[in-house]
Amino acid sequence: MQTIRGRFFQPRLRFASIEELNGWLEAECLRWAVRHAHPEQKELTVAEALELERPALQPMLAPFDGFHETAHAVTGTCLISFDRNRYSVMAKAARRSVQVRAYADCIVVRLGDEVIAEHARHFGRDRTIYDPWHYLPVLANKPGALRNGAPFQGWDLPAALTRLRRKLGSGDEADRRFVRVLAAVMTDGLEAVEAAIREALDSGAVSDEVILNILARYRDPPSERPLDVIVDLKLNHPPIADCARYDTVRGFDAAA
Repeated sequence: MQTIRGRFFQPRLRFASIEELNGWLEAECLRWAVRHAHPEQKELTVAEALELERPALQPMLAPFDGFHETAHAVTGTCLISFDRNRYSVMAKAARRSVQVRAYADCIVVRLGDEVIAEHARHFGRDRTIYDPWHYLPVLANKPGALRNGAPFQGWDLPAALTRLRRKLGSGDEADRRFVRVLAAVMTDGLEAVEAAIREALDSGAVSDEVILNILARYRDPPSERPLDVIVDLKLNHPPIADCARYDTVRGFDAAA
């Protein structure tokens, strides 16, 4: 590491992104290999030695998954502290222990085998990075947090949800109606909720109840097969016909 740092990163350089850094570093490594002799085979450059060795190299079957994993405790506000910053995780991980995989450009948080958060990695300090979707179960119970909660400030919602919120207006009742639709994302998925919102708004219905009814229809679509009265309305336990019972009734009439 010290050799690489002294060879390529002194004086200290700055890059706009990890992609820019990697591009520059690859070009510099190739340029250095062409200009320098191999440490053991002095008659060859490093680049020439690499080309001679290349046929014997094994192909890479998959990209190298390079990360550093550490265990972290989740706070009651669904945050972990990592590298002097705080990152949100899904609400179900509150007050539990999770594993954080740190990559060069992102962090991935896992609870067992499940990924419960993924964030771009920040290298400053004392920042709190929220993903509002992590707090959706909390919001379902406390709709007022939509306007006042820190995770929801400046929330860049998908187009259909933005359109619905604008149509519903402002106020406590409007927030409750909007959160009812948002909560459906947990069970029906974002794509289905957006489709239901578009269908409702295009028909002129600005109502959470209409949207939820459309979602229910998506879950249980009507059968495409036409109704067959004989087959579909057949009784599981058909009544047993007993015409002899009519003779019993006639007997009562005669006695009267």
